[in-house]
Amino acid sequence: MNLNGLSEKLLLQVKKGEETKDTLAALDAVPLDYLWEYLSSDDQKKAFWINCYNAYFQILRKEKKLAKPVIYRNREISIAVHAFSLDDIEHGILRRFRLKWSLGYLANPLATPLIRKLAVEEMDYRIHFALNCGARSCPPIAFYRPEMVDQQLDLATISFLESDTVILPEKRELHVSRLFQWFDGDFGGKKGIRTLLSRILKIPTQGYRLVFKTYDWQQDLDKFA
Repeated sequence: MNLNGLSEKLLLQVKKGEETKDTLAALDAVPLDYLWEYLSSDDQKKAFWINCYNAYFQILRKEKKLAKPVIYRNREISIAVHAFSLDDIEHGILRRFRLKWSLGYLANPLATPLIRKLAVEEMDYRIHFALNCGARSCPPIAFYRPEMVDQQLDLATISFLESDTVILPEKRELHVSRLFQWFDGDFGGKKGIRTLLSRILKIPTQGYRLVFKTYDWQQDLDKFA
């Protein structure tokens, strides 16, 4: 069974507004041992879990009418006969069991053995430009494939930063996404944020003050790239 293909299929069905019942059942029926064995590389894990996160958010919001904060913390997602929450996927698996509110600096000592086994080996800050939580300030939804995920995450990062960052030379200010503040440690702190902005946007950042923009939580579902 191609699990990455199955996650793409689910996301495509969500995009088209098609019935997802059979695909959800197939994901739930996957043996846990097979899930571990199949998702053997970080590229496979990132592609699978990003697609699942983006698909399930839409399902939970549209069909189950869940809103924050319960949409993130309730374990409403059944994969391999185990219940996951959106927070489990984002902060447990994709961020390698980081505490949600620690700015990316602290591991979660209460992470379950299952989450620890499913988690990526190395946290990739670029996932923040791929996960969509249905808000206007979120990055758009794309379909991720393991053989292309590195290039796709690079593209997602470049596209998001180019469209979202505001440079004010006269004030010596860089107005950047609030994501950088919430996940400061994931990006290597302020120095890492400046290095990333300088590399992607081809601008000098020394002497510029970072200003974190207000996050627009207005609902914007179906924001596909």
